[in-house]
Amino acid sequence: MKSFLLGALLSFLLAAIGAAHPAVAGPPITTIYLVRHGEKDLSPGIADPLLTPAGEARAQALAKKLAGKHPVALFTTDTRRTRATLAPLALATHLTPLVYSPKEPDAFAIRLYKEYAGHTVVVVGHSNTLLPLLAALGVKAPMLEIKDEEYDYLFKIELREGQPARLKVSHYGS
Repeated sequence: MKSFLLGALLSFLLAAIGAAHPAVAGPPITTIYLVRHGEKDLSPGIADPLLTPAGEARAQALAKKLAGKHPVALFTTDTRRTRATLAPLALATHLTPLVYSPKEPDAFAIRLYKEYAGHTVVVVGHSNTLLPLLAALGVKAPMLEIKDEEYDYLFKIELREGQPARLKVSHYGS
């Protein structure tokens, strides 16, 4: 509350002298990075497969790509492959990953809106859970599905109060 009042006072003072200050120029941005887990072991009969060496390399690439974005929270589903994908980033950021339910994308989106406004978070999910979560966050994915062999999408969602959510899609890893 104190920082809000200081920001409001600073904004008023800068407006009074005709100056602009980018820190108070608009509503805070909430940034959510959403990725699928790395490549998994496809051996038949494994209910909760581990990452392959390629998946482990992708997890390292994710940590290198996002550690400098200074996330305040990391989220994973309760599977070994998603936890392993997030492990290098958790180590780099000194954050303990939190488990979320991919079966309730709307409730999870509301939680992200409420609890992490103005911050950056990283979410690791699955090929069949990413698109519903994107929709719950208010963005339209540029694809109808994420194929089983596609592991490199990096979705960046920016949320600003009173404005439409924005989506940027890129790729990471090799």
